[in-house]
Amino acid sequence: MLLKGLLQGVPQVRTEGPLAIDIRGLSHDSRTVREGDLFVCLSGTRTDGHQFIEEALERGAAALVVSETAGDYAGRTVIKAASPRRVLSKLAARYYGYPSRNLRLIGVTGTNGKTTTTHLINRLLAAGFPKGTGLIGTIGYYLGRQQRPVEATTPEAPAVHRLLSEMAAEGMGHCTMEVSSHALALDRVDQCEFNVAVLTNITEDHLDFHEDFSAYRAAKARLFRNLPKKCGNYAVINLDDPQASYLQKITAAEAITYGVKERARVRAADISIRPEGVSFKALTPWGTLDVRLKITGLFSIYNALAAVTVALKEGISPALIEEVLEKVAGIPGRLEKVEAGQNFTVLVDYAHTPDGLENVLSTVRQFCPGRLITVFGCGGERDRSKRPLMGAIALKYSDFAIITNDNPRGEPEKQILQDIMTGIQQHAPGEYTVLLDREEAIKAAIHRAREGDMVVIAGKGHETYQVFSDRTMDFDDREVARRYLRERAGTCQGERSFN
Repeated sequence: MLLKGLLQGVPQVRTEGPLAIDIRGLSHDSRTVREGDLFVCLSGTRTDGHQFIEEALERGAAALVVSETAGDYAGRTVIKAASPRRVLSKLAARYYGYPSRNLRLIGVTGTNGKTTTTHLINRLLAAGFPKGTGLIGTIGYYLGRQQRPVEATTPEAPAVHRLLSEMAAEGMGHCTMEVSSHALALDRVDQCEFNVAVLTNITEDHLDFHEDFSAYRAAKARLFRNLPKKCGNYAVINLDDPQASYLQKITAAEAITYGVKERARVRAADISIRPEGVSFKALTPWGTLDVRLKITGLFSIYNALAAVTVALKEGISPALIEEVLEKVAGIPGRLEKVEAGQNFTVLVDYAHTPDGLENVLSTVRQFCPGRLITVFGCGGERDRSKRPLMGAIALKYSDFAIITNDNPRGEPEKQILQDIMTGIQQHAPGEYTVLLDREEAIKAAIHRAREGDMVVIAGKGHETYQVFSDRTMDFDDREVARRYLRERAGTCQGERSFN
């Protein structure tokens, strides 16, 4: 596509140099620039794309998008803009032919529950629409049954529109997308034309990035504020969340509420929460559904209600919804069981916020016949305010907690530990120990457990890596737990079970 044509509809930019240039791709990472790409300089919290212009040019970048204050690049075609990031979003949509217009695009946002909700929605839609469906989210990017590796929960605009264009080209009619607060604040999905916006909940998170809770809420709210009043568009809002009324007011689209309270249009009744899963009646304007799900916890009921609401609105029959949900075995890294013949339970979960950790531990506590042992940590270079809260929550529900590393990244491990300890020392009377080596922490939890105990390994869930300041290493909580369960079984040869 010629640069001149690509820039049509992109206002408030100043161009220097010839525009009759064939643009073969878009890039914001100098390491991935190919011959003929348009390189867009993005300013982040750690690096500034302007620092890598020479590398991009050496790799064959045909033109540059830079900030208004950037210097001159004699002999180069340059587009100057107040916000290169917003320009990138517009260019990506145009370059890939506005693919979201050719799909029913469902955006799910919230602090917790996005992954489970999107996967439930996708499975329901896939059952009802045999041409295939797409999913963009934390665990993977799915085009039908094909899975792509993850760049971020919601990737940068070129990746978003490229994935959407591939889905549309394959004839898929729906895409369900996890929409993070970062993606909303950083304009990654500004040019995506959503048909449905779903709220799971809004609790404190990412205050290292957002100025305060109000800014965090405002970022989430953009998904609903930008949803136009249009035939077929609607918002699905958790009425039991404190922010529900705010979101109902700002969206122009039809708002459908769900929850366990009587005022919700889609409501759960006759709730049963058991170790092996949940069941309830979904009372809806389209009839009553008997829902059975092999994922436990009250939060799973909320996630299922959101998915049921979307499925019904998209025309999936109640009978098919019941059938599909009953077959869902679980979501990777979400209260995922690790089995190796032991007589105690090991669960791996992604819970990495105060609300998420409390949801998981309070649920497990209800069914724990023995002791609850929790392994947890907090990520480095992230919101420090949630660390003492998570420390207090872990000790509130656990009989024994092991504090360890999550992804420390470039932050000193002792600083992270100190923040966690603040909450433990002020609020929690329970027993704990500190083992910063995550593998040793998991090993210790496995060897401490006895018959009837439950071990929860929280924070990383489906992740298969651990990030330090100088390296990223392979690390999967599930595989590590399985290894030490087998090791422990080996030490008990000749015995009938673990003890």
